Amino acid sequence: MSEIVIAGGGAAGMFCAAYASELGHRVTIAEHNEKLGKKLFITGKGRCNFTNHCPPEEFLAHVLTNSRFLYSAAYGLTPDDVIACFERWGLPSKTERGRRVFPVSDHSSDVIAAMERVLRKNRVKVLLHTEAVRIVTADGAVTGLAVKRGDAESILPADYVVIACGGLSYPSTGSTGDGYLLAKAAGHTVTATSPSLVPIVCEGEYIRQMQGLSLKNVSLTISDGRRVLFSEQGEMMFTHFGITGPLVLSASAVMGDRIGRGALVSVIDLKPALTEEQLDGRIIRIVNENPNKALKNILHELYPQKMHAVILSLAGIAPDTKLHDLTKPMRAELVRVTKHFPLTLAALRGYNEAVVTKGGVSVKEIDPRSMQSRKVKGLCFIGEVLDLDAFTGGYNLQIAWCTAAACAEHFS
Repeated sequence: MSEIVIAGGGAAGMFCAAYASELGHRVTIAEHNEKLGKKLFITGKGRCNFTNHCPPEEFLAHVLTNSRFLYSAAYGLTPDDVIACFERWGLPSKTERGRRVFPVSDHSSDVIAAMERVLRKNRVKVLLHTEAVRIVTADGAVTGLAVKRGDAESILPADYVVIACGGLSYPSTGSTGDGYLLAKAAGHTVTATSPSLVPIVCEGEYIRQMQGLSLKNVSLTISDGRRVLFSEQGEMMFTHFGITGPLVLSASAVMGDRIGRGALVSVIDLKPALTEEQLDGRIIRIVNENPNKALKNILHELYPQKMHAVILSLAGIAPDTKLHDLTKPMRAELVRVTKHFPLTLAALRGYNEAVVTKGGVSVKEIDPRSMQSRKVKGLCFIGEVLDLDAFTGGYNLQIAWCTAAACAEHFS
């Protein structure tokens, strides 16, 4: 039986504590917030998409950074294992579109409560309002974690110290990069960090004209002029600053710092189910059925209301144009704008809106089987503090769970 001290009571920290306590270890969580799971509580707009019901190889295919590092952990605790584990802890789940797994109740608080029940049952010590300030070592191994409560500093003795402080995303929930500072002080490398799974700022007043408009079953494609960086179909929404939604968050994850380093070509295909020829044929049918109507009066058959003025402006066609006067070049412009609706990407939004942080503690210095440091014996890193990130869909929380379990299973 070992003495485990975990810095951070978020998803990874709570899961590691619950898992390790079931294996008989004595566990203490030091959490600087007033409660556990503060970021987890707002995950998935409060519903908490806590994993994705897919085999491990598909999970790894959705991990963007350092997926090979996760191979052992991913097969050690699969999404099926996570679902079964939470079921055993009293959390029934359901699988929705895209194999996204949610609690049956649709309440993220129930995910937190399931882990808290295990913590209470196994007498895990939870210290709230407690800040981790220093990893204490002797002869190249951890001996404890220095913590601060108010103005008083003390040392929690430990055989293993687990850093589970998260990244920089949603700093209002307590993710302020503390884990990176602890890692650096212990001699670890922290790779460059940036917001990921985050809305995108776009230039152009016409974007703001469509504020609040949601699009479903559209395709978003982003290229750098030489190759396609991202191309997927799904949902997105226009905002006062640009674009957001599942498609956009996923796009932000693969773009990284390419925004601002060169021209990116971004377009929306508003009718991905139709070829350009099929779309032109549809327009011709509408023209033939309504030859005396003005173009502006039939656009509802093709586009949402908020796009009408924008589409016509981008196509350079007057709204009052009679359909019998709509020329072939005009139709070609409508087809072009519909299949290649232009976006000018300016920047990513900040950490306040980012689901996860890209970058973190370098995995080159971590044992992938146990999540233990190769530099300091008994020091472990799990969850978002590591240089690991994935697409939306429950994959980032699966990273938290499987790294936490790998860590817990290797305490001696």
